[in-house]
Amino acid sequence: MAQASASIDLPVSSDKVWQLIGGFNSLPDWSPNIPRSETTEGGRVRHLATSNGVTIVERLEKFDNAARSYSYSIVQAPFPVTDYLATISVHDKVGGSGCLVDWSGTFIAKGVSDNEASKLVQGIFEDGLKGLADRFVPSTKVGLSAHSVP
Repeated sequence: MAQASASIDLPVSSDKVWQLIGGFNSLPDWSPNIPRSETTEGGRVRHLATSNGVTIVERLEKFDNAARSYSYSIVQAPFPVTDYLATISVHDKVGGSGCLVDWSGTFIAKGVSDNEASKLVQGIFEDGLKGLADRFVPSTKVGLSAHSVP
């Protein structure tokens, strides 16, 4: 099973960040590549429209507001992966100065190498987190770390 992850330090409270990203339908509010999202099935399934016209359908698998975390799977997407499960979470930084946002996922590569699939998913996570950083600190460079493991 392949995996990818990215994280970013933000100089704002975890509550403020979670308020923006914690809604399963909130990707258009902070992700630069998702201009539209509509939910079905009582908010448990989101239909995303990407900036290049691709549709992605994802299902909310787990939501924990107190822990500021949710996990989701891909129902339909043009990505070369199956059995995709990702989690996005927001954590207080030690010392109470800002927060850390983690986005990670596991999946099985389909038709490409594990490394290629991991790089693709990692790029999606990184782009999203950079867009999130721009919402809070547009003129400041923030630390982004990423890991892909085939």
